[in-house]
Amino acid sequence: MKDLAPGKEDLDPIEMASRDEIQALQLDRLKWSLAHAYENVPHYRKSFDAAGVHPDDLKLLSDLSKFPFTVKSDLRDNYPFGMFAVPREQVVRLHASSGTTGKPTVVGYTARDIETWAECVARSMRASGTRPGDIVHIAYGYGLFTGGLGAHYGAERLGCTVVPVSGGMTARQVTLIEDFCPTTIMVTPSYMLSILDEYRAQGRDPRESPLQVGIFGAEPWTNAMRQEIENAFDMHAVDIYGLSEVIGPGVANECVETKDGLHVWEDHFYPEIIDPQTGEVLPDGEKGELVFTSLTKEAFPIIRYRTRDLTRLLPGTARSMRRMEKVTGRSDDMMILRGVNVFPTQIEEQILATSGLAPHFQIELVRRDRLDCMIVHVEMQDASASQTQHAHCRHELCERIKQNIGVSVEVETLSPGSVARSQGKAVRITDNRDRS
Repeated sequence: MKDLAPGKEDLDPIEMASRDEIQALQLDRLKWSLAHAYENVPHYRKSFDAAGVHPDDLKLLSDLSKFPFTVKSDLRDNYPFGMFAVPREQVVRLHASSGTTGKPTVVGYTARDIETWAECVARSMRASGTRPGDIVHIAYGYGLFTGGLGAHYGAERLGCTVVPVSGGMTARQVTLIEDFCPTTIMVTPSYMLSILDEYRAQGRDPRESPLQVGIFGAEPWTNAMRQEIENAFDMHAVDIYGLSEVIGPGVANECVETKDGLHVWEDHFYPEIIDPQTGEVLPDGEKGELVFTSLTKEAFPIIRYRTRDLTRLLPGTARSMRRMEKVTGRSDDMMILRGVNVFPTQIEEQILATSGLAPHFQIELVRRDRLDCMIVHVEMQDASASQTQHAHCRHELCERIKQNIGVSVEVETLSPGSVARSQGKAVRITDNRDRS
């Protein structure tokens, strides 16, 4: 793979600032953000007052722990525009979640918010190895989902040529990659695997593709999947993190020269790690739930938002800003099987370590004789695999999961193409347990 590490002259000064300088900036901006939310959003005024705190109580960064959390239900309870801190007329764009589990969560942006967002994504792309003048193939979904337009504006801000493909029509994705010769692709990692399948179906060698950088986000993915993609395409695969409630993609990003965790852009977003059960703030290095407070957002300030993502904070390496470890899962997608906590990423790691299996899978939860059971539906790599090979793969995967995760599961091996493909975030868990 080509060396794409940026030079020091390519970085924003804040990326190499001292920790004292970063924290001084954070404190100043945090005071503004708390006051802005309190003065302009009735929800925050009510929740701060109920907790007995006022923005003036923030004297140190650690004082943020005195302030109440914001959770997704708060956003839904104030649907659609109740969390906005500026008049609706000053909101130049709206985004929203799908609302599959209730009312959608709606977020808004002023013109300055859009500028901030574009700058954060451009910084993330530069950290990934993308450069001005590069062609960028964007296969994130466009529309109310923040992925497509967030990546788009960032790529344009960096000075790139944008191919706004969006998701779907996988054969056409491959054709455009080969014809337009983009060096960067931005897409969910699960959909990148579908593109890889299409390359092979067309008889093309993915290692001969023009792609040099893949910027993958919107769902947890493992280092094993990174290796799978990098080996298949002979390109760098880096992780981008974000969520619409905080701003969208571009909250944090891996640096191509280290790939050792995602540097949080701490001049715009203040991270905390908390114990998911007690809410206690944990020290850097301990794993827990990620919480974010925005420092510069105008239309939709967010205070101590519980992301439900599980990770830990680590010191900076390629940049001065702290890193968050790759998200290993979410506190709300954790499955408890006979007392053992299980995450889809753990299952994925064992699938990728099992020879003969493809990285396309779905987990089904069922209840038998009052006990919860897990069935892993996973594809074989070879459509012509014999029944003996199917049985061998099933046995090996069951053993790997038992030895490494500590639970017994059933495995169903399927022919290639049997597991439904996602053009956006992969749906990994189907819960068919009888709740009656």
